[in-house]
Amino acid sequence: MVAELLAAFVVSLSAIFFVVDPFSAVPFFLAMTREHDARERRATALRASLTAGAVLAVFAIAGEWIFRLLGISLGAFKVAGGVVLLLLALDMIRTQPSRTRITEGEVEAGADKDDIAIVPLAMPLLAGPGSIATCIVLMARTRGEAFGFKLVVLCAIGVTAVASFLVLAGAARTEKVLGRTGLAILERAAGLLLVAVAIQFMMDGLSEGLPRLLRGA
Repeated sequence: MVAELLAAFVVSLSAIFFVVDPFSAVPFFLAMTREHDARERRATALRASLTAGAVLAVFAIAGEWIFRLLGISLGAFKVAGGVVLLLLALDMIRTQPSRTRITEGEVEAGADKDDIAIVPLAMPLLAGPGSIATCIVLMARTRGEAFGFKLVVLCAIGVTAVASFLVLAGAARTEKVLGRTGLAILERAAGLLLVAVAIQFMMDGLSEGLPRLLRGA
């Protein structure tokens, strides 16, 4: 049981961390906080990371209830989430800013705001459509499993939030140490893993939805 929980945690953490991808947020964070000092940047990073973690946890917990309310099947959402993740992952592999994550207009608007921690930093830069979909699907996979597997997903969200704070709080140092080349390599590696996650989500969704469609036909 412990080995299974540990394996589930590694899978959940890998998927959530790479789709949140705080390293890719570093250039945006620096651009939007260019007039802030180190203390203000740490405070902004803390609020953004806590908010993003809370948003992801809420959607992970309430996702299945939202499906029932809207009449959406889990299989359909897995396919939709997989498509969103695939678009995001392909942009990451090409190391170009993804409009799925954040647009140029949102970055420019954020730079002019007094407080960017909630919007656009926490949402949609960290807790965007791709990361929300990932958390919902991972939690949905625990249906019928022991409660510990649900806690594993929530723990993975918490660890990702902490890691996001550490990366953003030291954003200037992170960019200096890794450089643009290092950040690009990390983004490509994360994008490749996300392609596999996206395809798996779509395959899971199709395997759940196609039998129902065939029976209905």
